[in-house]
Amino acid sequence: MDGDPSVEPELDSFSLTLPLPYRAALVIVLGVWAWGANLHYLSLVKIDVPSLLHYPSRASPRTDPPHHLSTYRLATLLTIPLTLSLLLFWVLSHRNPTLVIYYDFLPIAYLVLLLCLFLLPLRRFSSAGRTRFLTTLRRISIGGLAPSNAGKFGDILLADVLTSYAKIIADLFVSLCMFFSGPNGSATARPDRGCGGQYLVPIIIAIPSLIRLRQCLIEYVRVRNANTKNGGMTAQSGWGGQHLANALKYASAFPVIILSALQRNLSFDHEDIGVTATTLYRLWLLAVFINSIYSFYWDVAKDWDLTLFSSISSIFPSSTTSSSYHPTQQTTPFGLRPHLIFRSPSIYYYAIALDLLLRFTWSLKLSPHLDHFADFESGIFVMECLEVGRRWMWIFFRVETEWVRALGATRGEGLLGQEELLLGDYSGGNSDED
Repeated sequence: MDGDPSVEPELDSFSLTLPLPYRAALVIVLGVWAWGANLHYLSLVKIDVPSLLHYPSRASPRTDPPHHLSTYRLATLLTIPLTLSLLLFWVLSHRNPTLVIYYDFLPIAYLVLLLCLFLLPLRRFSSAGRTRFLTTLRRISIGGLAPSNAGKFGDILLADVLTSYAKIIADLFVSLCMFFSGPNGSATARPDRGCGGQYLVPIIIAIPSLIRLRQCLIEYVRVRNANTKNGGMTAQSGWGGQHLANALKYASAFPVIILSALQRNLSFDHEDIGVTATTLYRLWLLAVFINSIYSFYWDVAKDWDLTLFSSISSIFPSSTTSSSYHPTQQTTPFGLRPHLIFRSPSIYYYAIALDLLLRFTWSLKLSPHLDHFADFESGIFVMECLEVGRRWMWIFFRVETEWVRALGATRGEGLLGQEELLLGDYSGGNSDED
């Protein structure tokens, strides 16, 4: 949800303790720790994430630390100066509004340091990973997409992650905009999400979804070109409709962003276009519901390849079909898939439920007791952290799904169709299948 804080002109209590630039930096650093945890656990279940992402081969694979350890080292390198900067800020400001605004150069200095630490070639701190991250970021920044055998999955994964960090990126922009907005500007003042213009921040929030939209269209064009080259559509390639449906999912985020911006823009006279504030709010509710339910469906059915929706529909077969649902004949846990890397099926059910819950956090607006929660700075921060946490959970199952597809391709099951992945030195990771 893209709410704007409804607070007094003075700094609220939460911002006195954790100003906006520190909040953005904290979520970014936590994201690095989370990625390390992703790599760590996935390596324990024998999923070779570097091979899926087409990381370059290491010069000394026997002596170089595991990828997750390098990521943890980088996260530690980012955490130590953040902790010291925040402690110094607290000591100097004493939560005094005047001092909090005065010492805004401390969090800005840390943001500059954060950028430098990502760019500096420090070999012991995931140098190859940071280089690959920056290379991929540069390619996808305009919606680019690598070929299937050159890191396409990594491009898609990073672009999807950016959609969850869209508001964090916007907060970074707001912090810098406020810092450079003149002699009276301060990055630690009350966040001005209209800095730079009423619609600049919404445009920034929309950019990650626009990147994924373009990637989906690129995939569609590739499928069409491949079909033309091969003389027609094949059963494995299809006609590319799924890529268009995926593009539509990301496009469904734009009405939410636009309607949120119109509601926040108090100078905008809604009646000029024949829409009252109440109608605008109802349109926003409809837009976020469509985006949330569509995204949830795609997470479960497409990104995770789970059969939840088809299994539910099979319980109530239409009268025109002769198929019926027989629970005793099921060899696969209900709503899941035949090949599961994570041993307990309950993990998948918990993930589905949590994904649904977090996709609908905007519904807090409908509660008479919590309707203003997401309008306060503390509420905005919690909502951002919840979305980043949801994406962290999503990565486990998205990478697992890609690994299962890759195993199916190498075993001749055709799960990947045209998009086989180079698996490197696979040593039998799916113990549940064997």
